[in-house]
Amino acid sequence: MDQIVEFFRYILNSEEIIRTGGLVIITLIVFVENGFFFGFFLPGDYLLFLSGVFAGTKLLNVPLWLLLTCIFGAAVVGSLIGYLTGYYFGGKIKNRPDSLFFKQKYIDNTRDAFVKYGNSALIISRFLPVVRTFAPLLAGLIHMPFQFFMIYNVVGGAIWVITLVGGGFFFGAQFPGIVDYVQYIILFFLAITTFTVIKGYLNARKEKKAENV
Repeated sequence: MDQIVEFFRYILNSEEIIRTGGLVIITLIVFVENGFFFGFFLPGDYLLFLSGVFAGTKLLNVPLWLLLTCIFGAAVVGSLIGYLTGYYFGGKIKNRPDSLFFKQKYIDNTRDAFVKYGNSALIISRFLPVVRTFAPLLAGLIHMPFQFFMIYNVVGGAIWVITLVGGGFFFGAQFPGIVDYVQYIILFFLAITTFTVIKGYLNARKEKKAENV
């Protein structure tokens, strides 16, 4: 049990992942978080930002172009896996019982995002934890045309990666001392994540109540 707890502590600790795992682990985590429903809890936004920060300060000795390419590729291919999973196994997913790593409300919340934002939800969802994982799955489940999915997948992935990794690299290069405040960066992203998820949940509940009136 202690080993399991330690494993989850490690994969949720972006700073330790970047320092000890390097580019390979970062790429793998981004791939799983974007492509498999059980990866929704993995660090996404702040992992990207911190990888940029560490690359900018040279604590992660990887060229920016390689870091961007690997993370972008992992995000796009991961989302493609999610789309194909939803496309071919959508029926089983809709009837899947709730478990520790899957709840039907995740699909419902993602569907609400599609209703509200249309196909552009695939771009917006890149910045929304949990929804980011389930958006490609739902796109496949509703059989969104493949060519449209790939356009939104590539554009959304590029914006997400360039914004967060590029932004982190800039701050790391310009303000090397930022590495001493990594814990505050993580708390900042966690606060934004929590606020976004709660706000989305409350808005969805409000809209559903309005529809039932």
